[in-house]
Amino acid sequence: MKVKKVLFSGAFVGILFILATGICWAERMSVKVPKANVRIGPGTQYDILWEVEKYYPVQVLETAGEWCRFRDFENDKGWIYKPLLDQTPTVITFKKKCNVRSGPGTQYKIAFTAVKGIPFKVLKRKDNWIQIIHADGDQGWIYKSLVW
Repeated sequence: MKVKKVLFSGAFVGILFILATGICWAERMSVKVPKANVRIGPGTQYDILWEVEKYYPVQVLETAGEWCRFRDFENDKGWIYKPLLDQTPTVITFKKKCNVRSGPGTQYKIAFTAVKGIPFKVLKRKDNWIQIIHADGDQGWIYKSLVW
């Protein structure tokens, strides 16, 4: 009985440490606003590294107050204000040229072509295909190996 209490207490202390230090388990999130600044540090006093658009997916590495340090599909890292993020499922193209089709298969017509770095909201998945929509309303199906 004493061993169980010690193990439980140790696990509880470990969870509190993780929460207190802002370490989290690489949570996938996405930008929910039309444009967001990526900064070099956790605050508006830090320089802007680049700007991202709606549905841009990020892998959260740690938090500091209301700020999240993340990595993106190119393994670039930066800080973004957490209230600008949510858990909408999104993907981003990482190939130079990606065909987006009218249906889930190569037998369907190409609706449009997306270049590297275009984020999309995920609407549905069917086998190896993902139905996507861009913030401007363009939608279609993309093969899963073309996105992160």
